[in-house]
Amino acid sequence: MDKVFIEHLSLTGKHGVGEEERQEEQEFLIDISADIDTRKAADSDHLSDTVDWTVFHDIARDAVEKRSYCLIERLAEVIAQEILKDRRVARVVVTVRKKEILEGGLPGVTIVRTR
Repeated sequence: MDKVFIEHLSLTGKHGVGEEERQEEQEFLIDISADIDTRKAADSDHLSDTVDWTVFHDIARDAVEKRSYCLIERLAEVIAQEILKDRRVARVVVTVRKKEILEGGLPGVTIVRTR
């Protein structure tokens, strides 16, 4: 299976368990990878025959910047479920990292969802 992906997407939002985490914007790093068959697009050279990674960007931006969740697991799930609405996507992997929360480390979560 082929992959369409976007990595190191940096977005700011208000997510976290603590009330203070949902008051101030924080940076989140997002990686998205979708398994699809790209042969039709490779043959046709038409964007409409593949999954457009800019759509991934828009989905992630909407989830991170316009909503607020306690857990980054929920944030990743919302992104994954929205991407899976495209029937061409067989599997999606979403990684969310919370850049500014832990001194000396970069915590995050990776979820895998399949059709």
